[in-house]
Amino acid sequence: MTAEVIVINHPLVQHKLTLIRQVGTHTQDFRRLMKEISMLLAYEVTRDLPLKYEKIQTPLTVMEAPMLAADKKMVIVSILRAGQGLLDGMIELIPTAKVGHIGLYREPSTLTVVEYYFKLPIDVEQRDMLVVDPMLATGNSAIAAVERLKETNPTSIKFVCLLAAPEGIQHFHEQHPDVPVYTASIDERLDEHGYILPGLGDAGDRLFGTK
Repeated sequence: MTAEVIVINHPLVQHKLTLIRQVGTHTQDFRRLMKEISMLLAYEVTRDLPLKYEKIQTPLTVMEAPMLAADKKMVIVSILRAGQGLLDGMIELIPTAKVGHIGLYREPSTLTVVEYYFKLPIDVEQRDMLVVDPMLATGNSAIAAVERLKETNPTSIKFVCLLAAPEGIQHFHEQHPDVPVYTASIDERLDEHGYILPGLGDAGDRLFGTK
């Protein structure tokens, strides 16, 4: 299967992304901008949702009107902790979606990814899955998360992020070529510490005001 990367280059997304990158953007503004961007990303990611037609009554007449197909269920899975910043906007736009969480950290001495939390809705195998994390840097966390989530047999999986590094995309699609990546930007590269350049720093720290 051909690996797919979709860059969402809508002017509003790119403008807000520029604001969120800036070092002087304060926590409350960073949080608000991430929520706004996540809603715009959700708009694009859900573009292929199927519609059905139902008869409704307008103030003037009866018509056949489009509505989301009831059988197209969705779950949004946040990779903790920074994924919460994208989750908030998406769940506001798609309030019927159920929510899952997966917590991962990198063990300092071996750099292996360790899972410390995993909670999903019970009917996930009947749902399309959006996996959200602001950064696709080395790709290790995303790979581990998607590998774990595939065990639950969702209908489909899409990975959604703000920024991606070329190295992370390549690494991710070596392991999961069937999972499309949606991102607002493919940045230049990773630095020696695994941060995306030019990037926006540590998304979790900037989102929650921590160091």
